[in-house]
Amino acid sequence: MYSQWVRIPLWQRVLAGFALGALAGWLAGPSAKDWFKPVGDLYISLIRMVVIPLLLTSIISSVANLHGVGGAARLGTKTIGYFILTAVFASLIGLGTGLLLEPGLGLGQLALQDVKPKVIPGPLEVLLGVVPSNPFKAMADGNVLQVLFFALVIGAVLAVMGDKAATVRTFVNEANDVVMKVVKIALQLTPIGTFGLIAWVVGVYGAGALAPLAKYIVAVYVACAIHLVVVYGGLTWLHGLNPLKFFKGAAPATQVAFVTASSFASLPMTLSSTVNRLGVAREYASFAVPLGASMKMDGCGAIFPAIAAIFIAQYTGVELSTGAYVAIFVTAVIGSLATAGVPGPSIVMLTLTLNAVGLPLEAIGYIIAVDRVVDMMRTATNVTGQALVPVLVARTEGLLNKDVFNGAYLADDDTPVAAVEKA
Repeated sequence: MYSQWVRIPLWQRVLAGFALGALAGWLAGPSAKDWFKPVGDLYISLIRMVVIPLLLTSIISSVANLHGVGGAARLGTKTIGYFILTAVFASLIGLGTGLLLEPGLGLGQLALQDVKPKVIPGPLEVLLGVVPSNPFKAMADGNVLQVLFFALVIGAVLAVMGDKAATVRTFVNEANDVVMKVVKIALQLTPIGTFGLIAWVVGVYGAGALAPLAKYIVAVYVACAIHLVVVYGGLTWLHGLNPLKFFKGAAPATQVAFVTASSFASLPMTLSSTVNRLGVAREYASFAVPLGASMKMDGCGAIFPAIAAIFIAQYTGVELSTGAYVAIFVTAVIGSLATAGVPGPSIVMLTLTLNAVGLPLEAIGYIIAVDRVVDMMRTATNVTGQALVPVLVARTEGLLNKDVFNGAYLADDDTPVAAVEKA
């Protein structure tokens, strides 16, 4: 039975879970939250359980052997450069879609919900927050950026020590193998988790709840779809790769991101897909994918705040000047990097944007009711981009296995990427 289950491609099993979950949620209605949400919550908890061990062991192992993959500084600079480039396009698409579709006009009276204001940390505070005063607390709190920094330091020290640290390096490599086995088992439960998560979302957010903000929801989904197809597809094509192959390879990560609405919960699947389905060398992907989960947020950090700010301005009757639109653009481009590692990045980014143009923060309460539905699409956009950038950098650095990218997928999560072909 299990062997027959795993023979079916994971994306097909996830799609089946999605369809069955939508049907179950529609039939159950609001009670789906009590019946099915615990199933989805259990799946997310299981994935979160393995994220920090995966992050710690994979990055230490990768950085300790990074001398075989090229200059770490060059790879890091290129990766962040692509983050910024795609954020520029995302912000422009968000602004353009908001102005074209006018999601805040022609609406009736909306309910204003209470929203707890987010505290916006300053750039220095964010920078200082990267270094953990207690790495074990950072692991317990699930602070990805701090764990990433700690793992980079340990990995770099192991690389410098060379043979003196051979025993420790072997232990970390073997620990990473064990964690990857656990991750592989956990990911097989994704279709069940998808069923539970989609069932409660469909049951709770029925057509009646979504109708008043339909234009706003459609605007975010359209903008994200344009960004995925035009920007991500275009960049893939410009790097000499087939966009359809990329989207097919990234599909499991995109699906998990959509149903969980969490880059953090999607991280194991994103890393697995980037290595085993897209052909990026594990040594580089183990660094780039977690970094992207903390810093690359095209959906949450660029598209969403641009459209939400325009919606709020239109609904509240505030006319934005050209300077205000420029402020939205700049804030959206640099804000996601400036708020890296901050919990609740989407609301933080929106708060930052509204402050920049002088719009009322309490107006966030108008759209918070459908935030979960919007968050699904913007997170799917985030995670697809978090898989894209390592592919683009790997393509330029000769770290991309084109056979794997073109469909010769590796069977197991712990299968090493070999025969890397200079593209």
